[in-house]
Amino acid sequence: MCNLYRMTAGAQAIAQLFRAETGGRNLPALPEIYPDAEAPVVVREGAGRRLDLMRWGWPPFGDVKRPITNVRNLASPIWHSALADPARRCLVPVTAFSEWSAAPDPQTGRKRKHWFDLPDDPLFAFAGLWRPTEQGPRFAFLTCEANAVVGRVHPKAMPVLLRPGEAFDRWLSADGAGATAMQVPLADALMREVAEDPPSPAQASLF
Repeated sequence: MCNLYRMTAGAQAIAQLFRAETGGRNLPALPEIYPDAEAPVVVREGAGRRLDLMRWGWPPFGDVKRPITNVRNLASPIWHSALADPARRCLVPVTAFSEWSAAPDPQTGRKRKHWFDLPDDPLFAFAGLWRPTEQGPRFAFLTCEANAVVGRVHPKAMPVLLRPGEAFDRWLSADGAGATAMQVPLADALMREVAEDPPSPAQASLF
């Protein structure tokens, strides 16, 4: 389960790469984004795309007590309506994401954060779903089977990663079956694990 990522690119970089209108919005660097944080997403708007801000975590339901950050079981009826509607899909801009080590570091006694990025794509996206709520829009993103790069640290799953270009277009336009078919791990050769950074300051508000 991915519960930490980074988005340090500015609004103009998102506008250019994602072909999205920003509405004049600027964005601070977000070195550590955790669940329930507000974060930038790109959604469809008419024939174009728009940069928006949403809170990370789909509202809980049934016996689920916490907001859902990662979506794995696409066969569940919970996700059918959002997945079938391209207007309810979103691109979640990312510059790196993290998974925690399975065992504590022998020197510190704490689990270690392992960061991953795409060396040829400094800015990429998670395949996201979103929904409106009374407290404002909320999003979550798809996960899939881990590839070998992520699987060395977290073998259960990894985010569905989309590279700029055709994958962005397809995620925001495909029918439900086409979107479901995109729930696959990115090729190992396109990813790398990067060194852990020192602790970062607390995330600033985007509002």
